[in-house]
Amino acid sequence: MCLAVYAQDVTLTSRDGAVEIGGNLLGFDGEFYRVDTIYGELTVDGSGVRCEGPGCPSLTDFVAEVDISGAATIGELLMPALIQGFALRQGFLAESEPDEDVVLYRLRDRESGREKGRFRFHLTNTDEGFADLLADEADMAMALREIRREERQHGREAGLGDLTARGRARVLALDALVAVVAPDNPVRRLSISDLARVFTGEIGNWRALGGPDAPISLHLRDAKSGLGQAVEDRLLRPVKGQLAADAIRHDSDAALARAVAADPFGIGLVSHAARGNGQVLVLTGSCGFSLSAARRTIKTEDYPLTAPMFLYLPARRLPKLAREFLAYTRSPRAQIVIRRAGFVDQQPEEIAVEAQGNRLANAISGAGDEISLGDLKEMLGRLGDMKRLTTSFRFETGSVKLDAQSRSNVEQLAHALEAGRYDGRTLVFVGFSDGQGPAKGNRTISERRARAVRDAVVVAAETANLDQVEITTTGYGEAMPMACDDSAWGRQVNRRVEVWVK
Repeated sequence: MCLAVYAQDVTLTSRDGAVEIGGNLLGFDGEFYRVDTIYGELTVDGSGVRCEGPGCPSLTDFVAEVDISGAATIGELLMPALIQGFALRQGFLAESEPDEDVVLYRLRDRESGREKGRFRFHLTNTDEGFADLLADEADMAMALREIRREERQHGREAGLGDLTARGRARVLALDALVAVVAPDNPVRRLSISDLARVFTGEIGNWRALGGPDAPISLHLRDAKSGLGQAVEDRLLRPVKGQLAADAIRHDSDAALARAVAADPFGIGLVSHAARGNGQVLVLTGSCGFSLSAARRTIKTEDYPLTAPMFLYLPARRLPKLAREFLAYTRSPRAQIVIRRAGFVDQQPEEIAVEAQGNRLANAISGAGDEISLGDLKEMLGRLGDMKRLTTSFRFETGSVKLDAQSRSNVEQLAHALEAGRYDGRTLVFVGFSDGQGPAKGNRTISERRARAVRDAVVVAAETANLDQVEITTTGYGEAMPMACDDSAWGRQVNRRVEVWVK
């Protein structure tokens, strides 16, 4: 983007000389000019005009410049791997030039050595990434949380459009918040409700959790980091709790993990990918369910504290090289790169019933009193010879709106349908609910949600030949809970739409 270079007067004249546009050049992506004129901001096809003035870029030696700002966790660990993978696929060499909080990657043609693009990473935090994007000083923002209401409003006022709209925000990879303690801490399991009470300060001694008689010390990321803010959004907001004031803050995931591992009475909330040598606690509920963070449970969102890693984009057109990079991040090759970098990819996996461990048995044993043996037989008779996709859909707390990870899953599944990946097969969207309210009503709600998700995927799969795949829906209400209904988090995990294939 490099606004300091482009903010100069230019005049664009049509090839026949009939139309002339003057103003400040805001950007050039190798194909289109973006000019601030007396009529407002205009985007003009470069193939139809001549450019005159000190700000005119070279058409023959154009080098795409892409500024990316935000969460250092993404910029330091994930993006370098994706840039290298993208360069390899495009036939480029990627050379890095680190300079304090900015890392520049130059992409050169492997044969000619000619520079093709520059990706500049400003490694700060999620807050700074959003601020740079909203100020039009970045082309993408790396974020470890969703954009908040006041930030969305600021984006609309700045002319950047709705940054949460389809195509404006995308999930790059998946991670999760996990509770970690020192390796020799005797506590190995903790209910998610107690975890929230620990971080609000309501529980301050390990004895209340089955541990030693010692005060609990809290460890968190710094308040401006996306991970630190995700703790408030994902863990504390559902219980309307306030974070304890005495939490020890750390400026990196690695520093947090090291501090907890060395603190015999400490507990921290850290990224699953950066958990270090600490002991990860299993989350439990009063009804006996256990929820562990693992690649598969994070991908399916069966683990309740998933933490998607986002790229937010402006409404304006990005350079072709940037658009090609974004397309690459959704490719199967990129999913392998994401996995090797230590994060959870979004490539759908098929899980046979026999490979799902005790999931079905545990869930059935926890079904409510209103679920009959006939209901369970019906469900197992329908799903027993099918496989569950790791692509699941869940909803925001207290809403019928899909959450961020699920909105990304709509796009991922739609792309797979467009690519013909499920041609000749059957896809069943299966809805489930929590156990609040009558079982009959819950089944109706779950069926309605399954149809809504199916419809969203079909609409997104614009070029798919849906005559080649059978798509149906069903719902089983509260017949297969994944977690206890005694907490908002458990109920949210239970309200879901799964996809089963045959």
